[in-house]
Amino acid sequence: MSETIAKPVIVKELLESLQTEVQEEQQVIVHCCFPASPFLGNLIRIWHSTYLFDNQSDHKSRLIHAENITIYPNWMAVPFMKDFWFTLVFSGLPKDCKSFDLKEVIPEEGGFFVESIKRNSSDIYRVKISESYI
Repeated sequence: MSETIAKPVIVKELLESLQTEVQEEQQVIVHCCFPASPFLGNLIRIWHSTYLFDNQSDHKSRLIHAENITIYPNWMAVPFMKDFWFTLVFSGLPKDCKSFDLKEVIPEEGGFFVESIKRNSSDIYRVKISESYI
């Protein structure tokens, strides 16, 4: 004979606190396009010091994962005359963030930079990468 197991009752306060933690752990996904180049032998990589900078606060979201691109110090070849796509996953942005910058903070010229990306409800973006020579 099988026993009937009653559904547990979870205190409302506990459910609310768990929901807050789930929202804080949201991630931002940025699909990046490095435009086709007419030059042979282009190389690409991303540094761990790539962040999303909230334009309304001092918050910066850190890079968690990179897909289809190597991490510094390793390089990979960019296909000749083809747009090159890779994906970056970042820690969550603040709820009140309206726009942000993607910036590769590195100790040399040529870091990736995309300015004023408008926030959307899905936190999934497609951007074209340019190089910063600041």
